[in-house]
Amino acid sequence: MAKKGIKSKDKAVKFKPPVVTVMGHIDHGKSTLLDKIRGTNITAREHGGITQHIGAYQVVVSPKDSPKNKRKITFIDTPGHEAFSMMRARGGQVSDIVVLVVAANDGVKQQTIEALDHAKAAQVPIIVAINKIDLKAANVDRVKEQLAKVGIVAEAWGGDTVAVEVSAKTGEGVDELLEMILLVADMLELESFDEKPLEAVIIESHLSSKRGVVASVIIKKGTLKVGDELYVDDIIGKVKALTDFKGENVQKVFPGDPVEVLGLKGLPGVGRNLVDKVSKANRAARKDEKERESHKELAQDDSERQVRVLNLILKVDTQGTLQAILAALVKLENEEVQIKFLHDGVGDITDSDVLLAVSAKACVVGFNVAIRVETEALAKSLKIEVAEYKVIYDLIKGVEELMKGVRKVDKFEGKGRAEISKLFPLPSGDVVVGVKVLQGKIKEGNRIVIWRGEEEVHQGKIKTLKIGKDKVKQVSAENECGILIRPRFDFSIQDVIEVV
Repeated sequence: MAKKGIKSKDKAVKFKPPVVTVMGHIDHGKSTLLDKIRGTNITAREHGGITQHIGAYQVVVSPKDSPKNKRKITFIDTPGHEAFSMMRARGGQVSDIVVLVVAANDGVKQQTIEALDHAKAAQVPIIVAINKIDLKAANVDRVKEQLAKVGIVAEAWGGDTVAVEVSAKTGEGVDELLEMILLVADMLELESFDEKPLEAVIIESHLSSKRGVVASVIIKKGTLKVGDELYVDDIIGKVKALTDFKGENVQKVFPGDPVEVLGLKGLPGVGRNLVDKVSKANRAARKDEKERESHKELAQDDSERQVRVLNLILKVDTQGTLQAILAALVKLENEEVQIKFLHDGVGDITDSDVLLAVSAKACVVGFNVAIRVETEALAKSLKIEVAEYKVIYDLIKGVEELMKGVRKVDKFEGKGRAEISKLFPLPSGDVVVGVKVLQGKIKEGNRIVIWRGEEEVHQGKIKTLKIGKDKVKQVSAENECGILIRPRFDFSIQDVIEVV
């Protein structure tokens, strides 16, 4: 295991502070635990004893085995697993470790399981903090038993999950929790790539009447300095000032550090990636490489292809129904497509289910359950398929159709493919279709077919391509453009254009 200060290839290995997200049931003491950690371990405070709220903060820990070797841990102060998955959904995976808080007097709840499923989908190590051990009703063994039933077996029970007993109220066990976080971080060997091109993640943003656009970020790679040019999607800017979580101005920050950034020309979304010039160019190069690899895979024989996976989130009305549906759906698996249940449970479809579906590219299936209008609107805005059923037979047939869709992806791999999102009728009778290119490239003159769901509805040719008012010869993945197609056709929103 690499340790701080040990030399590797004649160079001293530097490690970044682990970035930790705390999740769990709403009443199990997440905020109290974060406040206890913050109050005990942050010694340099701003005026009034209150740290600057920038969505994250750092604590300094003196490990028992080497108290002089002070180390930092970065905590993201997010409201819950919905925000955690929203970051992942938008490409901003930033957490290295998840601390799952479970109250010793209350045990594992539905929200605990949801948080656990979000953490599992992120594929990050999980440390369990069994909180409220100071209460008379505390029953740690019962909590460990409940966790084992959902696949989290504590080390004390022969498993591989670190479980620490704490009291956020008295502070008992908090130091041990911090030690365990550092231990897991050591196992992850989180090297500090401060010499690499900048990559950071937006964790909060707002518009201030006095300061302009204020973005809170955590650095993943590279060094961010005052004066640097920045890019967040189509937003550009130049760093005017950097402020740390203590409210102090700093000139530069390194991997694992949280900081407020002033100078962006627009308000960036939470979870978006912030990069510099070099990193932006590298990302474009990686995208082209992925396209080339996709072409190679298309040329492989079917026998060489990996088994595809259909990610599902399943919500039903009763526990008995849940077990029956799970058993029926597992039988649908074949050598081409397997089903992976990212989350299954009893209860209505929630925003949390939709956000998990986005981050894991999953479908949400409900049986005899409700979905709020607001949740339905969220799913629609994020283009998440939510299928609701009242008859088990219909649900099974619906999942079979989803599995066919997963197999159909083979047909598109490596080819230019775009989805129609807008229609612009012209006085001549033609229709310009506004599209987003999903993969590959589309070029002027390409022969194309139009798919409406599973059905091929039209064949034609790309006559012209435009980005804004400018004519272009080709458009690559993740970009939007307007296309004039011949011959004319009655196009629809969500039709898919495939290059042949």
